[in-house]
Amino acid sequence: MPEISRFLGIIIALFYKDHSPPHFHAKYGKYEITVDIIAGVINGEFPKRALGHVLEWYELHKEELLQDWDLARQRKPLKTIQPLE
Repeated sequence: MPEISRFLGIIIALFYKDHSPPHFHAKYGKYEITVDIIAGVINGEFPKRALGHVLEWYELHKEELLQDWDLARQRKPLKTIQPLE
């Protein structure tokens, strides 16, 4: 899982061979979700507080996420994204 950020026990990743639409994966313990980068649609289950952290981080880093999605499509190294502070 190509990790691009980690904060508060949450791992954020993008996969090189993933399907459209552009999205990222977030993992927290046994929970995992995907978040559509453009529409913000969430699939999966996450604890409420951890989900709030992911969504706050997502709002701050949409452009960087789209840039990493494009890099993944080109099979280029992904850039790390600043964690939520």
